[in-house]
Amino acid sequence: MLDKLTNGLDFQGHALLLRAERQRLLASNIANADTPGYVARDMKFAEALTAAAGGSGSGSTLSASQGDSTGRGGASQAGHIPLSGFSERSTLGYAVQTQPALDNNSVDMDRERAAFMDNAVRYEATLRFLNGKAKTMLSAIQGQ
Repeated sequence: MLDKLTNGLDFQGHALLLRAERQRLLASNIANADTPGYVARDMKFAEALTAAAGGSGSGSTLSASQGDSTGRGGASQAGHIPLSGFSERSTLGYAVQTQPALDNNSVDMDRERAAFMDNAVRYEATLRFLNGKAKTMLSAIQGQ
């Protein structure tokens, strides 16, 4: 009975966790914007959410290429900022490079900033929806 009440909360909880991980991923890209040879990483949010929610999707969260063979937890080279275990649960993809750089860095700061802000707004919206849903359930339980 309780699981029927919390199914919507579980889905939004998965979305919130994935939004936080994507925010960390985008922040890592921005932090490594001046690192020579850094390859920007990204994920397909819809596919990641489908996989996290246990739906029937391809389960892949890649944007362009397959896999990360470095074995360093999301860091493409030893000096890069690693991601906090996200690549252990799922596979990350490489962001498509729009403007080649002389130092082989594929971070496009305009695109990264826009994606960072878009993800931040969507994170806040998911959080507000989750809080509203919890308040509605609490008032229904209390009979108000």
